Amino acid sequence: MRPLDLEVRAGVHTGEVEMMGDDVGGIAVHIAARVAQHAKASEVLASSTVKDLVAGAGLKFVDQGPAELKGLSEPVRLFTAVT
Repeated sequence: MRPLDLEVRAGVHTGEVEMMGDDVGGIAVHIAARVAQHAKASEVLASSTVKDLVAGAGLKFVDQGPAELKGLSEPVRLFTAVT
């Protein structure tokens, strides 16, 4: 079997969502998708909201600074989750 040569990346944000049948939407979903677009291969990128909510959980983050996310008027500070 040959390798698939996949690059996996993830963006994490939290907030209220709107249920639309079997789908979800809303600004939190939009932000999560935009954060994921900024992630590099093999990277988990989180918004400052996520970092603040997990404070005290022992997770480590590296500050990547503010990022302009499409559709938002204000930049969002992003953090790479590290092991």
